[in-house]
Amino acid sequence: MNDTPQETTTTRREDDRFTTGRGRYTDDLAHDHALHIVFVRSLYPSADIRSIDATEALASPGVVAVLTGADLTADNFDDCPAPFKLAQGDGTFAVETPRPLLVRERVRFAGEPVAMVIAETHDAARDAADLLLVDYDERPAVAGVSAAVEPDAPQVWDERPGNIAYHWREGDDAKVEAALASSHHVARLTSRISRVSAMPLEPRTAVAFIGDDGRPVIHVSHQYPHQFRTELARLFKLDAKNLRVVAGDVGGSFGMKWGVQREEVLVFWAALRLQRPVRWTASRSECFLADEHARDVFVTSELGLDANGKFTALRVRYDINVGAYMSQRSTTPINNVGGISGVYTTPAIAAVAIGVFTNTQTTAAYRGAGRPDATYAIERIIDVAAAEMGIDAVDLRRRNLIPASAMPYRTSFRFEYDCGDFERNLDKALELAVYSGFRQRRDEARQRGRLRGIGIAMPVEMAGGVGTDNAIVHAHPDGTVTLDTGTMSVGQGHETVLSALVAQRLAIPVSSIRYAQGDTDRLENGRGNGGSSGVIQGGSALVKAIDDLIAKGRELASEELEAAVSDIEFSDGAFRIAGTDRSIRLGDLARAVDAGSAGRKLLSGSGAFAPGRPTFPNGCHICEVEIDPETGELTVARYVSVEDVGRVLNPVLVDGQIHGGVVQGIGQALLEQIAYDESAQLTTGSFMDYAMPRADDVPAIVSAHLETLTALNPLGVKGVGEAGTVGALSATMNAVNNALLPAGIRHLDMPATPMRIWTALHDATG
Repeated sequence: MNDTPQETTTTRREDDRFTTGRGRYTDDLAHDHALHIVFVRSLYPSADIRSIDATEALASPGVVAVLTGADLTADNFDDCPAPFKLAQGDGTFAVETPRPLLVRERVRFAGEPVAMVIAETHDAARDAADLLLVDYDERPAVAGVSAAVEPDAPQVWDERPGNIAYHWREGDDAKVEAALASSHHVARLTSRISRVSAMPLEPRTAVAFIGDDGRPVIHVSHQYPHQFRTELARLFKLDAKNLRVVAGDVGGSFGMKWGVQREEVLVFWAALRLQRPVRWTASRSECFLADEHARDVFVTSELGLDANGKFTALRVRYDINVGAYMSQRSTTPINNVGGISGVYTTPAIAAVAIGVFTNTQTTAAYRGAGRPDATYAIERIIDVAAAEMGIDAVDLRRRNLIPASAMPYRTSFRFEYDCGDFERNLDKALELAVYSGFRQRRDEARQRGRLRGIGIAMPVEMAGGVGTDNAIVHAHPDGTVTLDTGTMSVGQGHETVLSALVAQRLAIPVSSIRYAQGDTDRLENGRGNGGSSGVIQGGSALVKAIDDLIAKGRELASEELEAAVSDIEFSDGAFRIAGTDRSIRLGDLARAVDAGSAGRKLLSGSGAFAPGRPTFPNGCHICEVEIDPETGELTVARYVSVEDVGRVLNPVLVDGQIHGGVVQGIGQALLEQIAYDESAQLTTGSFMDYAMPRADDVPAIVSAHLETLTALNPLGVKGVGEAGTVGALSATMNAVNNALLPAGIRHLDMPATPMRIWTALHDATG
């Protein structure tokens, strides 16, 4: 057996069925006589419900039921509880808000579900939904953070005065205040990280029914099926073993399909109540309204520097629009706020985060889940400080980098890095970006009447921090091996990389691997997908399962070969007596076990892995842009990403993750924004209003990987899922602002659309 994972450029195994229409998505699941659900959603962002009249809807052809909050109450099942406590730093705790599955009394954002129409066809349900009469008493509403904290602002929750969801703080405030007060220079900036939505190719969808064994089953597009089963069991007071959750292929998730959202729970409830199969797939309009949004953070950064440009202190404040409800998912920015430490030796750091309720959709996790916010808080203010002090932005970063010789390194705020070479990342990125030639490119652009800018960001993020993942491998008599993994691929290519890992360690063809995920009946528990944990936890659990399979195989082979276990070795796909040619191949041993000749043990292995602490992927991104000041049109001319994600098992997949993440970061920086008007009505309810990046919006992305292996897991991997987005948001916005700086524009908030750029330039020139 080869204990050192090797690179593999195996073609993605998944792609054949995806590109030939043979994907196994939830909405593809055929189920005879399944009823269809259409949700009736509030038209108002804030209103009391006086009454709901379902008479005409129930009389509509094909309608089987119209269910409201009253029916939930009758079933002793009202809210979707999500209990949690957030220590705020002053001895008090912030707690969740109740969240009704179907609103009975008061709606708090436009799009909340107030009823569900269930019919024989989707068209019948949709027609009947238009006939449901809901009598609302509209209330004043508030959409933005600044408006919500005004003394006379409408209150989203009467029992949460001032619309404050939480007031959290961490760090040595006194030390930071003293250091800032004595600093040679303090750079200050308040900016906004815009509100966005995940918008995966596959909308949220679910199909629920009673299985042949009498247990309820739900097929769902989800990134964490075992967690979803646990929450369903808790909500419905069931033994988790008495229900089954299946997540097949998932067409994108990005954090939004983690946790428990209302519609999927209601699909499950309807199947139990009616004792009939039911199904629901969100329309794209529903995605804009009903999917949890993300980001929407005002960031205030204060960076102190001495006369030589060394950082003395950093203070960061978040003002976060949490939307209408709060749960554990609302604290995403806080969970990853440690990233404000960056890759720098800043001796004193403190942070404050204030969550604010508004009459908008709740904000939660989205690719990066607070990591891009934290990186933006430090990387944007560094560029501001560099401009104010007349120091090159690269040089200022270099003066403050944590040296590789200092590893392991404990920052002054939350993080302790086990390994990394940050200056090496910087040097490689500068080389690939041809940074030394930027001034010439800028001057040439100026001669053409264009503005050219360059931006740098040095992201570091926490990955794979918590949770146990599990895996089982079964050897079969035909020479194949089944892999059951607790990690959940939602497009990243886990089937390819994990199958290759099994094939390599067992010395069998990849084509002999059967891959299975997402079925709670096949594996007792699993980590799912999130926090770049797929290979950290899932891959490490798989390594342990393979080792367990081989250990058990040695015992069984010793019986077959009539030798001591200590004399049995495994290599090249066979167990053999060391120093002899007597051996038995893995498939033949499995056949012997299946025939009962080697005892009662099955030839399988299981493994679990929980990291002792998180890993820290890190890198350097450089973005170069060009702006036409006459129109505000912006072109991303160059993009370089250098990442240290630990050992790279499959460079093609790693590049794919980086490229996809970079595009999502660029998309938010330049195009994407979920917007509400002053009355809290959504104004970006379709792709006509919400711009998504296209292929011609980004250049060919140059990426490189500089490995620094971590000892925190058996594979030496650090995680890659969030990395591209974490760096791209800051690098792109730094490039935009660098281009605008000669025009006298100190800072432009995202998204840097042509209209916003043109307006800023017009205002700057009078």
